[in-house]
Amino acid sequence: MSDFWPAVYALIPSIGVGILFYFAMRAIIRADRNERLAMAELDAQAEQAEIAARTAGDSSPTSA
Repeated sequence: MSDFWPAVYALIPSIGVGILFYFAMRAIIRADRNERLAMAELDAQAEQAEIAARTAGDSSPTSA
């Protein structure tokens, strides 16, 4: 039993680094997901604006 606590103390730094790695990767993945959602929203708005401009140009009376 005297070998138990030194082994636990030896594992604590590895567990701490593992926890830090988990939170860092989680933050990176969440940031990427949020950026992809923002880019998709921006693309959708640009597409809507392009469609609106195209329909506005088609419906305008032409003088011939």
